[in-house]
Amino acid sequence: MDLPRIVVHPPALDGSRRVTAGGETLGIAYHLDDVVEILRLADLDVIEVEESDIIDWQGGGPDDWPGLSEHHAAE
Repeated sequence: MDLPRIVVHPPALDGSRRVTAGGETLGIAYHLDDVVEILRLADLDVIEVEESDIIDWQGGGPDDWPGLSEHHAAE
């Protein structure tokens, strides 16, 4: 099965990152877990999201989530 190229875009001002596949927006992620869920919902299950060759992490890797502490402080 040929998977489309998945791009996790650079963080926006609020720390969110857009996730696209083949130029189509799949969702907005605020945390690594969100990326996993967005890909699962799109039937693009990737076991090792952090190390997958089909994911292009732009503007920072899977550990770069500006504003993450503020986002999860409310939980």
